[in-house]
Amino acid sequence: MTNSPAATGNRAFHALLDRPYLILILTTLFWGGNVVAGKLAVGHIDAHSLMILRWTGALLLVLPFAITPLKRDWPVIRARWWLYLFYGAVGFATFNVLVYVAAYYTSGVNTSLEQVAVNIFVIILNFALFRTRVRGLQLLGVVITILGVAIIATHGDLTRILTLEVNLGDLLVILACFAYAIYSIALRWRPQTHWTSFLVATCIGAIVASFAYQATLGNGTANLPANLAAIDTQGWLIAAYTVIFPSVISQLLYVRGVELIGSNRASLFVNLIPLFGTVGSVIVLGEALQLFHVIAAVLVAAGLVLAEYSARRGA
Repeated sequence: MTNSPAATGNRAFHALLDRPYLILILTTLFWGGNVVAGKLAVGHIDAHSLMILRWTGALLLVLPFAITPLKRDWPVIRARWWLYLFYGAVGFATFNVLVYVAAYYTSGVNTSLEQVAVNIFVIILNFALFRTRVRGLQLLGVVITILGVAIIATHGDLTRILTLEVNLGDLLVILACFAYAIYSIALRWRPQTHWTSFLVATCIGAIVASFAYQATLGNGTANLPANLAAIDTQGWLIAAYTVIFPSVISQLLYVRGVELIGSNRASLFVNLIPLFGTVGSVIVLGEALQLFHVIAAVLVAAGLVLAEYSARRGA
């Protein structure tokens, strides 16, 4: 008796969810694409409108598959609703609105490379809050990565740090990374609910926060209809990409990756965003790859290798 295509696909999907390295690589591939999408969005779709469309679309996409799990998980969600709203507001909305606004002030290459700061903040927060041990080689890898980020943020001139001459867009990306690090740490308290239930509840938090950002940082909720009417074809295509890949697929895979190998090691894979985002920025956006980008990328890669090598060996 042959297996049905549906059964085969279901087994393949569950097999994928047991491979942490593969799912985290796919996660960062789609997030790297999100950097390119954010830069492409400039002039085609307002950053705050993109946020609202992204998380509303993600909610509508997941909801039909979540009805049964939601019924089962509703007592847990109702009891911990504030935690789900926190995940959505901080990890989904705050991180992305800062990245999308930063696209108006800095390059896609810079935005990609600077996101390695997520791992740096995760390690620092884990040590400060939970005294999670940081091994020697892992610490060296973090220091090397910090140096790489500093080179990017100062555009190759580290003396600019002394005069606080850092591009506003680069600063916004660093703040976004801090927000996502807080989200990553907080996943240790994630209630054990089905992944679709988790996405529905957190997307609601992201939508609420996105409307709040539209009201306070954007041009007001009253102007939202006009903003939506001004979106062109490219803007709608960008919104569709962000709904399907970075919002639904990547969030699912990242949460699963943290479950399998922990936030310290899972956040290391965020360092692959520079690779995917930089390649995409050069190929799709036609941005120039400068010498300081190459130097920083080498330092970031060396830091990632050292940190993961240390984590696996326990050195």
